Amino acid sequence: MQIARNTITAATGATNVSDESVSDVIDSAAEATTEAAQEVNQFVQFIEDNIPNLIGFGIKVILALVFFFLGSKIIKWIRKIVHRSFERTNVDAGVAQFVDSMLKFGLYALLIFMIATNFGIESSSIAALIASAGVAIGLAVQGSLSNFAGGILILLLKPFAVGDYIIVTQEGIEGTVKEIQIFYTKLATVDNQRVVVPNSILTSNSLTNVTARPERQLDLKVGIGYDSDLKKAKKLIEDMLYSDPSVIQDEDIKVFVDSLGDSAVMIGLRAWVKTEEYWATRWRLTEQIKLTFDIEGIEIPYNQLTVNVKSEQVVPSAAKIDSSVEKNS
Repeated sequence: MQIARNTITAATGATNVSDESVSDVIDSAAEATTEAAQEVNQFVQFIEDNIPNLIGFGIKVILALVFFFLGSKIIKWIRKIVHRSFERTNVDAGVAQFVDSMLKFGLYALLIFMIATNFGIESSSIAALIASAGVAIGLAVQGSLSNFAGGILILLLKPFAVGDYIIVTQEGIEGTVKEIQIFYTKLATVDNQRVVVPNSILTSNSLTNVTARPERQLDLKVGIGYDSDLKKAKKLIEDMLYSDPSVIQDEDIKVFVDSLGDSAVMIGLRAWVKTEEYWATRWRLTEQIKLTFDIEGIEIPYNQLTVNVKSEQVVPSAAKIDSSVEKNS
């Protein structure tokens, strides 16, 4: 008791501590110690009573992880087999990518379903949960469902394939198709940027497939001055087209006067080239036409405007001047 009193006095700084205060503190400490001991005993008892259940749950978790790891390996193996079979049968790359993404999604969903049933969850309960959540999920992911339907339409109608260069004018999107997946199509721009486009946009808007055909028509226009030799300019352009190795000589080659502009006579040229050589040929011919016209003295004028100013001077007669002077005087 004396030790307790001294301890309380040192802690509180009080000089007079009654025996009743000391006994109250001792009783409170004893009650707290007893409650803590009871809680620890209850926790230990809970652990001892549920050790078999905890061990069983831990074994299930370990088995689930092992099962998921093995299932992932099996899924990858199945996907490889399907991919190789597509390669042997020369299936379209877009179809192969779409089927692969669907197969991956479906097999992983089946794997998770099997793991859940292994934990003791009834399959009927899971089916009911999926059915009840299906409506809400369907309303929440209407855009994704339209993208999924758009992916199926792309595979069925085949407006483009992997490797084609497409332009969606309304959306300002263009690039080379790299992947066709369940919900999205991936494009690569000319500066190597990746554009991910929802499939619904590609099916609900008109698009241009630039590389759908093996040949593409080259259409250029160049203006020459009105004082330049028109026949000579046409002959020079024809010689360039017939001597260019990228121009398909079996196809029609045309050089013609397209229009008479405000500042120039517009000469048009049309020829066919291979699709993969289109831009290189276009740039090369444009440069060659400019250099050849400079050498041959054929002017390529810029837009100009001729302004004629008419000025009229009104000189008052002497009589009018004299009359006005007299009135003022």
